[in-house]
Amino acid sequence: QKHRHHLSFLTMSLAFLSSPLSLAGPALVATPKVSPRMAVAMRKKSAKKDPLADEFAFGLPGGDNILGNFDPAGFLEGKSKGEVYRLREAELAHGRVGMLASLGFLVQEKFHPLFSGDGGPAIDQIPQLPVWLWVVMGGGIAAAEAARINIAFRELDGEKLKAETALRPGYTPGDLGFDPLGFSKDLSADEFKLMQEKELAHARLAMIAAAGFLAQEAVTHATWGTVYGLPDF
Repeated sequence: QKHRHHLSFLTMSLAFLSSPLSLAGPALVATPKVSPRMAVAMRKKSAKKDPLADEFAFGLPGGDNILGNFDPAGFLEGKSKGEVYRLREAELAHGRVGMLASLGFLVQEKFHPLFSGDGGPAIDQIPQLPVWLWVVMGGGIAAAEAARINIAFRELDGEKLKAETALRPGYTPGDLGFDPLGFSKDLSADEFKLMQEKELAHARLAMIAAAGFLAQEAVTHATWGTVYGLPDF
């Protein structure tokens, strides 16, 4: 029993002596300094790699054509997934406007029932539009852009006046929920991707076509129909 008392006293003594050392331990041990650049690199290394990181444009449609994964200017090099998605959102927005613009060149120059026009090239008709039509068009464009921003883009930080990322998490570029004719209704995943490929192909062609119409009319000062021997257009 006397031996047990000695062991108890020894145990209590060690516990008492070790307690201040354990409390002072963190203050006595030097913490290595990590530079901000090294901290960012460590976070990137520890972050889980996106399964689509090795795919072109992070797996977005648009490469199923005769040119394949076409990016000669290197817009996608070194870009994060969020940045690639933002570029695709911009491409779709401009492509959709391009499709409307190219259709307008084909139709509007001779068919404009909403106002009395003088005919001729569309670029000459635009300055002659009545004020009320400018107001209607401006209001419609502003409303459409406000809706797109509200659906696709994140809110700005009140202090930094900058969003953490441009697009909302989980948002698919171009998916604004606008499909009045039901083209995407009841489509399988593969069929929907094919529909996206078709839209991108038409959008890219339309942007080139609209730029061509503008250049041709600016140089010739004549409608596309007159240039190609169709004066009725």
